[in-house]
Amino acid sequence: MPERPRWIPAYAGMTLAGVRNRVGNEDEAVPVFVTALSLTAGIIASPVEDWPPIVRGEAATDADVVIVGAGLAGLVAACELAETRKKVVIVEQEAEQSLGGQSFWSLGGLFLVDSPEQRRMRIRDSFDLALEDWMGTAAFDRAEDYWPRLWAEAYVAFAAGEKRAWLAERGLRFFPVVGWAERGGHNAVGHGNSVPRFHLTWGTGPGVLEPFAKRALAAAAEGLIAFRFRHRVTEITRSGGAVDGVAGDILEPSAAPRGEKSSRAAVGRFALHAQAVIVASGGIGGNHDLVRQNWPKSLGEPPKRMITGVPAYVDGSMLAVAEAAGARLINRDRMWHYVEGVKNWAPIWPDHAIRILPGPSSLWLDARGRRLPVPLYPGFDTLGTLRHIRTTGYDHTWFVLTRKIIAKEFALSGSEQNPDFTATSWRQVIARARAGTPGPVKAFMEKGEDFIVERELPDLVRRMNALIGEPLLDLKTVEREIRARDRQIDNPFAKDMQIVAMRGARAYLGDRLIRVAPPHKLLDPKAGPLIAVRLNILTRKTLGGIETDLDSRALGPDGQAVPGLYAAGEAAGFGGGGMHGYRALEGTFLGGCIFSGRAAGRAAAKAAG
Repeated sequence: MPERPRWIPAYAGMTLAGVRNRVGNEDEAVPVFVTALSLTAGIIASPVEDWPPIVRGEAATDADVVIVGAGLAGLVAACELAETRKKVVIVEQEAEQSLGGQSFWSLGGLFLVDSPEQRRMRIRDSFDLALEDWMGTAAFDRAEDYWPRLWAEAYVAFAAGEKRAWLAERGLRFFPVVGWAERGGHNAVGHGNSVPRFHLTWGTGPGVLEPFAKRALAAAAEGLIAFRFRHRVTEITRSGGAVDGVAGDILEPSAAPRGEKSSRAAVGRFALHAQAVIVASGGIGGNHDLVRQNWPKSLGEPPKRMITGVPAYVDGSMLAVAEAAGARLINRDRMWHYVEGVKNWAPIWPDHAIRILPGPSSLWLDARGRRLPVPLYPGFDTLGTLRHIRTTGYDHTWFVLTRKIIAKEFALSGSEQNPDFTATSWRQVIARARAGTPGPVKAFMEKGEDFIVERELPDLVRRMNALIGEPLLDLKTVEREIRARDRQIDNPFAKDMQIVAMRGARAYLGDRLIRVAPPHKLLDPKAGPLIAVRLNILTRKTLGGIETDLDSRALGPDGQAVPGLYAAGEAAGFGGGGMHGYRALEGTFLGGCIFSGRAAGRAAAKAAG
């Protein structure tokens, strides 16, 4: 294990804002904070060997509960257990610098209903409207959707009820402009958000992670939580028909920076005994073999080429381990992969992809230069777009847009791509708004292999074909699509539904202020230069998983709870084995980890007595 810098403890327990003020350099504040946060776990955590055996009845155990996974769901569950003074061991295959898992890399969006932020933006929302949107989006249609449906109803009630206040008590704050993701474009009972509900956490993913990581580390200082980094679970053990612990490999120490692929070389074995085990190990997005193995038949053949939106440790290995222990996996073929992926020009993990978060104005063309059908516009229907792309015979599509559009409508997903929001710096946010094209987007325009910038359309199409390596695009076809679209701009009304949607979006104050460019012609030289972006399919979320009841208890094939086994987060399909159904409304993944992790922690604490 590399020597820890002596200055790290000086930042232990500080907030991100406090670290920023002390460091002075805002660009360094986030890595300093995260390093302090994660390394502190190894500094102050009480070793399991120092704990006296816990005796419940006739059995002695190492802890009350073992949690597999030190991501957001696992940390939330651990915090709930620690509040009831239960002893917890958190087992994690990565090193301590990866504390928090995927949540660190996220944009930090959270789905809230009828929030103060919505009301200030003149958005009228309600539980009934949100539930109707959720159910129309999920499209539950299977016998095994019984528990996912109940989880969906409970989660929407949470989002419309105590969620915001509960998170605010723990220090979370939100950017005042609410985002409008997955707009749908279908009928009122179909897929999509009727109103904006995407609340960006001030501090992005690290801002969501911070309060739970701090509480877990404080509990570790009290001797209530012990972290076991570089421990990979390969078995959930059972005795007398009940789960009684975990066993697996001790991996060699790793100094790999957060997100980078680490070694899987084993140097020993371990076993831990507890009254209960909570599986909070994440999904399968980093394992393309599993993605292809479980690819939904309704989408045809899986893509030959995909890029990866999550680190390599999101490998799905614990799902098979849980299944071997008696848990039932359901909805394996339900996934959430994005279609606006671009290769990261500065990759951290293998095939590192970044998702573009587009406004509605870019022209979306398939690999042959044909416009995507209604309502497959940017930001409207992720799964519908993926389904259409799989019918084209190609794995990529194109955005064609202008400088004016990219300046106002392009954002990139991820904490590291939004340093202003991640550092909670209003000064940087204001500077970003004034500067036009955001700095991270500019970097992709200059260095990203998927971005092409040209003044003239023939040059743009020529380079698009050169990037693919074959002349798939015909200039006349592309030009016809663009000119037909541009003619629809001449009047304040139009038959083109994308133009109608763009104008409709600007009726929402938040979109008009920071998200949607004024409608203009793509071939207007004043709006140029022209920009083309090759879009790739990006693997991300697992929507199915371990079937659980509302207490996050893992259920077996007979529908009965597996004694002592719980599941939370993405491993449980964010609750029930797939509370999203076939589609997601966005901002629901972190929230699902929090909600299901809280339920698992509370239920396991109650069961432990």
